[in-house]
Parts: sequence; structure tokens; C-alpha cells
Amino acid sequence: MVELYDDERLDYLLADETMKIIQSPTAFAFSLDAVLLAHFSSIPKKRGKILDLCTGNGVIPLLLSKKSNAEMTGVEIQERIFQMAKRNVALNNLHDQLQMIHGDLKEMETTLEHSSFDTVTVNPPYFKTPSPTEHNQNEYLTIARHELHCTLEDVVKACKRYVKPGGKVAMVHRPGRIVDIIEQFRKYRIEPKRIQFVYPKQGKEANMLLVEGTRDGKADVKILPPFYIYEQDGSYTQQAEEVIYGQ
Repeated sequence: MVELYDDERLDYLLADETMKIIQSPTAFAFSLDAVLLAHFSSIPKKRGKILDLCTGNGVIPLLLSKKSNAEMTGVEIQERIFQMAKRNVALNNLHDQLQMIHGDLKEMETTLEHSSFDTVTVNPPYFKTPSPTEHNQNEYLTIARHELHCTLEDVVKACKRYVKPGGKVAMVHRPGRIVDIIEQFRKYRIEPKRIQFVYPKQGKEANMLLVEGTRDGKADVKILPPFYIYEQDGSYTQQAEEVIYGQ
């Protein structure tokens, strides 16, 4: 039996009924941005090392483990959510492939080997927070959504520190931060290579951004075709179903 705490629940990991995930609506529950990032990222398939920063309950490493045998490490700053991630590794018997670290991505210099990861993925806090009045009353959600413990620059700097020269850095963020993201990528010698905008449906503004860069890469960015989540009738598009349900 899996021990659940507070308001935690046990769900299947998308349509895959062979994998389960512990999550909580008030502490951490994964959303579509994590699923899209896992699908978008360029990863080694058979061997290598993948690092997931701001890992939450470990959802991205769990998703990536279904299509890669690479060693994976997740870093999470919030103690309760880190413990959730550890239990998710145990729940799915992935101790040999996945490890979770509790800590601050800004202070991992002695814990993680520099320039050692083939791919670094990150789903960072999206929002700048000018004043405490704009914080969510739920501390877990505030930390996950707002740049309280790390700024965008902190995140990109950490990505550059741990990815190999020629390795990939993949991020999901908000389209409104695209200029900031490209500016920080280039500041830390991560050259943007692939960008994809995600739209709720045709005719709507993009509400997610997927971007991948190469450390020390040459300038040559590709803008991928738009990704639409819903048809006009509210059903998933075929491309969304392929990602979410594997169809």
C-alpha cells in the first residue's frame, strides 16, 4: 500500500496505467506544461544523463523514463514536494534510473558535477512578483509560480553550469517572457535552436512557449509549427491526443 498524506491522491500518469504518480491539488499537481516539455525535449535515448530542475513531484523525469534509459536527476527546493517526488520514484520502482535531490538550484555546485549532463530540462516559476500582495495565499503555489527563490537568470545560469558543451537545455515558459529568455540564454552561451508556441486553439493567443538551446551552439533558430491544444468544439486536437494519450 502507498501511504498518502494530507490531501494527496494517487493518479495514473496520463493514459499509461503502468505508471502512477502521487500529487496534491494544494501542494503540487502536474499540468500540461510539464507534459509538453517532456515531449518537446531532445534527450539521449539509451545512455547519458538528464537533469530536471524545479522538478516538483518528479513528473518530467517519470515521463522521460518511458522513452529513455538515461540516468535522471531531479532537483526540488520544497521539502514536502521533494518527498512526494522520492515516493513517486519508489512507487514506480525507478531507483536504478532516477534520483531526487532536495535543494536550491543556486547552491548545487558541490552536489552536482559541472558540465556533466546531456540534457537539462526545467519548468521554472513563470511570474515576477513585485510585492507580497500579489503572492498566492498558498505558499506551495506561490513558490512554484513566482520568482521568490530563483529568478529566470538564476535558472538559466544553473542550466549552463550543469549541461555539457553541445548539450541541450529545454524550458517551458510564458510567451511574454520570450525576449528575457533569449537574452539570458545568450548571456550564458546557450544558443536558442528550437522554439514552439502553444495555443489553446486556433484564433487564440499563445499561452505557452517551448524553447530549446544548445550550449556553445552556433546561431540558427528554428520556429516550429504551432501546437494547438483544443479544436473549436473543445475536444483535443490530434497532436494533443498524441502527446497526452500516446495515440
